[in-house]
Amino acid sequence: MEMPKLRDEGDVTFGRRKVAPSVCIADSKPHIRNFLREALEDLDFVTSECESPDTLGAVLGEHRPDLFVIGLSGGGLAANAILEALHAMHFDGKVLIFGAEGWPMTNAILRVGEELDLDMLPLLPTPFSDNELRLRTAPLRQFEPPPNPPVDVAEALHADWLDLWYQPKIDVRSLSLRGGEALVRLRHPTWGTVPPACFLPDANDPQFRRLSEFVITRAIRDWRYFFDAYGHIELTINLPVSFLQNPEAVEILASQIPRHPAFEGMIVEFNAAEMMRDLPAAARIARQLSLLNIGVAVDNLAEDWPLLMNITDFPFVEIKVDRQFISGCGDDRLKQWNCRRILELADGFGARTVAAGVESRADFVMARELGFDLIQGFFFAKPMEARKFARRILSRHIELPA
Repeated sequence: MEMPKLRDEGDVTFGRRKVAPSVCIADSKPHIRNFLREALEDLDFVTSECESPDTLGAVLGEHRPDLFVIGLSGGGLAANAILEALHAMHFDGKVLIFGAEGWPMTNAILRVGEELDLDMLPLLPTPFSDNELRLRTAPLRQFEPPPNPPVDVAEALHADWLDLWYQPKIDVRSLSLRGGEALVRLRHPTWGTVPPACFLPDANDPQFRRLSEFVITRAIRDWRYFFDAYGHIELTINLPVSFLQNPEAVEILASQIPRHPAFEGMIVEFNAAEMMRDLPAAARIARQLSLLNIGVAVDNLAEDWPLLMNITDFPFVEIKVDRQFISGCGDDRLKQWNCRRILELADGFGARTVAAGVESRADFVMARELGFDLIQGFFFAKPMEARKFARRILSRHIELPA
């Protein structure tokens, strides 16, 4: 079978800069491809997949990856055919073999790649650590600044680039899972994973309504997925106060709530700075949502925390202290003082507390000593896709990181 030649780079990236590195993953087993895809997307690669040598032409005719990863679960003959096809198509990117170290088949495939004058990276042994994958792919991950001007959220919604990723909320005493916060993420076909600051519209932008509706719909869909496999989990979503001041928005939220008897409610977070501009309105909305079995949390609470003392009837169920008071608080008496005052305030209101941005053991120890109820941060887990969250968090016991 004659293989088509790759299109010129200009044909693929005309009119736009290619920033995030791209990778095509070839392996006969779907679970291997999914595993490699998730690991590489964690490193901000834009991914595509190839099941067999027969589908290689179509994949590379559409994309021109910087890296081609070849798994050996389909055997040496399939891997050899892929290498020969890459050579015939004048592939000028790098090639990474994923397989057992020291096996005759593995050594033979590496030799074939070198003989075909392909740019072979050192073998990625199975099993591999995150650090090994990071080291192997380091030459390809030369990132430029994020897009400027920012990505148009209307385009992202239309193109289905948006998704919700989840970060666990963990009981500080028992280390049991208490819920997960949904965070909006965007995977751009050229820029890869784009920071929220580069696509989140201003609260007064008409697109914020569409984005908020997307968050509600996707979170409820994910709750159903989590429930089917693992039972109820309390999800937290972020919505602007300005969105929920519209009665239609509350109706949209009410219409999406699962009518399943196992649904025990969810949390909506209000940004503290936005709340403080109109506390009576935020409190009124919180009371409305409580009738739907939805609790409201105060998010990103920092220096403006004393303003909460002006509320006599406190309708919020949770207070999340911003990372600026949590990160490094073990060595900062002023941060500790602020945290203690907020905890005393929350205790008087009967609200639970969350320490956000726990990134080290010292942060965790201090959050526990101060008396926070829940913790959230990179020390335990970064935000991750729904399926990865289910597999890595919902299906396992939480353990204190080493």
